[in-house]
Amino acid sequence: MINRIRDVRKQKGMTLADVAEACDPPTTPQTIGRLETGMRNLSLDWMNRIAAALGVEPEMILKGRDAETPQVVARLTDAGAEALPAPRDAILPTELDSGAPLLCLVVEASQGEYRSGDQLWLRQLPVEDASRAINRDVLVPRSGGRFAFGRLIDRRGTLVGLLPPGAGQRQVVIDNPAWLAVAEMLVRKL
Repeated sequence: MINRIRDVRKQKGMTLADVAEACDPPTTPQTIGRLETGMRNLSLDWMNRIAAALGVEPEMILKGRDAETPQVVARLTDAGAEALPAPRDAILPTELDSGAPLLCLVVEASQGEYRSGDQLWLRQLPVEDASRAINRDVLVPRSGGRFAFGRLIDRRGTLVGLLPPGAGQRQVVIDNPAWLAVAEMLVRKL
């Protein structure tokens, strides 16, 4: 069975030992390595255990033979562009979902550092976790189906304060929002 365990593991920045330790019950790095390379059969039980250790859905670690997946072929370092020892699957951020909902904000008019055509991917958080998002760009729901977007600069009680990205705009204060979504990735066409 062809799998993407190694690709997902590398994308998550985990070692064989990290995955082995995160398995329930824990296993050895050698076992994970054998499952990655196909030297050991990937049973349904192993697939579920490894997927849970990687924090992804089990089907995420399977790869169809016909599927054309984008490839990571090089990396850019201080020394310049370097080829990888072997290409690996590029895992899309939506596939690496941590369970919290992902949202997308499309920029139609340039504001601050954002240009028209940008896509900003955000991860939804409960408002209780707002302290983790201080000084980060967030999307916050408002009444009447509206939203506010900007840098989270303050959190006091049920109030959150945002500084919009456009020049000369005033702080926006929202009382008791249901959630907020923190910007995690910017997609920009060149």
